Amino acid sequence: QVQLVESGGGLVQPGGSLRLSCAASGLTFSSYAMRWYRQAPGKERELVATSTRAGRMTNYADSVKGRFTISRDNAKNTVYLQMNSLKPEDSAVYYCNAWSGPGNYWGQGTQVTVSS
Repeated sequence: QVQLVESGGGLVQPGGSLRLSCAASGLTFSSYAMRWYRQAPGKERELVATSTRAGRMTNYADSVKGRFTISRDNAKNTVYLQMNSLKPEDSAVYYCNAWSGPGNYWGQGTQVTVSS
């Protein structure tokens, strides 16, 4: 049974930082590209960041480039999203996603709220 468990969300002031983690189990983690998505109320789910299987290549939405960093530790079956210089518009539920050809799995999400 595949499980993706996000953690690290919370309330932070504008300009602050948070680090999200997503711990995976039940799959061969290094065989999956890992992605972070987010969804704000009333909006579509948005792809935020992608890491290839070995983590050598990453990609970001324009809205977070230069502020967010995706990384992964294949030995710990964990992917991270370091979020700096947070803005109120970054507020959303953040989901991690594991994707390969035959598999596509989602976590339950973690809430990030950026507010003073």
